[in-house]
Amino acid sequence: MKTLKVVKIGGNIIDNDVELISFLKDFASLKGPKILVHGGGKSATKLANKMNIPVQMIDGRRVTDAETLEIVTMVYAGKINKNIVAILQSFNCNSIGFSGADGNTIIAKKRPKLTIDYGFVGDVVKVNISVVNILLNNGVSNIFSAISHDEKGQLLNINADTIASELAIAFSELYTVQLYYCFEKKRCLKKYR
Repeated sequence: MKTLKVVKIGGNIIDNDVELISFLKDFASLKGPKILVHGGGKSATKLANKMNIPVQMIDGRRVTDAETLEIVTMVYAGKINKNIVAILQSFNCNSIGFSGADGNTIIAKKRPKLTIDYGFVGDVVKVNISVVNILLNNGVSNIFSAISHDEKGQLLNINADTIASELAIAFSELYTVQLYYCFEKKRCLKKYR
């Protein structure tokens, strides 16, 4: 059985251009099929502050109203995702950017209102691996943002750590999966080449 590496990158690396380029160079050098998952919470907070949109966090989780959903979609699935893809292409790592809505890859449901209403925050219901696996089998790395959908036309903000673990679980049917959470430690991928 082939080995698939699923790597989740932390926000402090994303926000530091030097660290991001170094990290992505290491990621590009990994042999075999690989998936990268990212969020971008600090960048989303920075943009929200510039736009005078209040940021509400509860226990480290972002409350996502309609305006905040627009911001996180622009930042995660747009700016950060495409920047990562462009940098990886410069390292000869053919890659494609995804949200869970793309290719219907990650289906979620809106988190129910219990004691806290998180707004447009989702919980993963299902991961469809077929489209992603076609790309992996053709040497294309997949770069996932922390945005998904509910199959009814609604985008949802999802925790990037959760997306990484759900992708790892889903792909364990086809691969031996190695799941890595890389945060602020120097060169966290060096030893895994």
